[in-house]
Amino acid sequence: MTVRIGINPITWTNDDVPALGGDTPLESCLSETALAGYSGTELGGKFPRQSETLGPILSSYGLDLVSGWYDGRIFDRTVEEEFDAIIPHLTLLRDLGATLVVYADTSRGRHDAIFAPISQRPHLTESEWPAYGEKITRLADRMAEFGVGMAFHHHMGTIVETDDEVDRLMASTGRSVGLLFDTGHCLFSGGDPQALLRRHLDRVVHFHCKDVRRPVLERARQEDMSFMAAVMEGIFTVPGDGSVDFLSLLKPLASRGYEGWIVVEAEQDPAKAHPLTYARKGYASLLATAREAGFDVATRQRT
Repeated sequence: MTVRIGINPITWTNDDVPALGGDTPLESCLSETALAGYSGTELGGKFPRQSETLGPILSSYGLDLVSGWYDGRIFDRTVEEEFDAIIPHLTLLRDLGATLVVYADTSRGRHDAIFAPISQRPHLTESEWPAYGEKITRLADRMAEFGVGMAFHHHMGTIVETDDEVDRLMASTGRSVGLLFDTGHCLFSGGDPQALLRRHLDRVVHFHCKDVRRPVLERARQEDMSFMAAVMEGIFTVPGDGSVDFLSLLKPLASRGYEGWIVVEAEQDPAKAHPLTYARKGYASLLATAREAGFDVATRQRT
């Protein structure tokens, strides 16, 4: 079982809140990603969206493209409309060797929801789940035929947030719908990462490693903070700097034979959490834990 360790550029610059690292150039993100030891990066808002431009830039730093977030609208659109809208994104990923798209359904106002109290977010009714699951499956089938699989991201402020909603999603969809497992979003939504992973181990195709500062998590839920307010308070951090037992999560993944990327994704205020310092800390911790869990870790080729 071989994995590679990547990072999301949200460590340096936050696309939802430009005040958080908005003035940090792409070159700083990429050079420090390489310097910290990562093999690849997910997309960020500052990345060129033309493969002929982005490919040489990433190559110059010895980095591969891991994947990239997409603001999906499948609940609000037809499958055909959604697939047509996502083709440019899928094309970029496929051209640069990424095999999965980070797909989150942001229908019903997710962007506004991340700035609202966590109790105020969209939900599906019981009767909406069967048709919803069928639509997502058909979309994932189309993506797979195109050459980029779906890694569905359960996310705070969306219609698939809680452990129960992940359970419903997995029960309502076919196997072409892979699960992006995110430790931080599971915990923030009130979930149990070990139990959720155990139930859906065979559907996990991508892994986001957020560590969580337990005191901030408890306060955020008690005070009904917004997602972004909690981020500003420091709810998330890199592996090895919080309360998540990553070994207990990576061991079953290794036993199952998971191969692919494990990704540090820990949105913080870069003015409070120096990006290169935390990127290095997260890489060192995740590398050691992945090896202890039984993975072979393919490290990057230095340039």
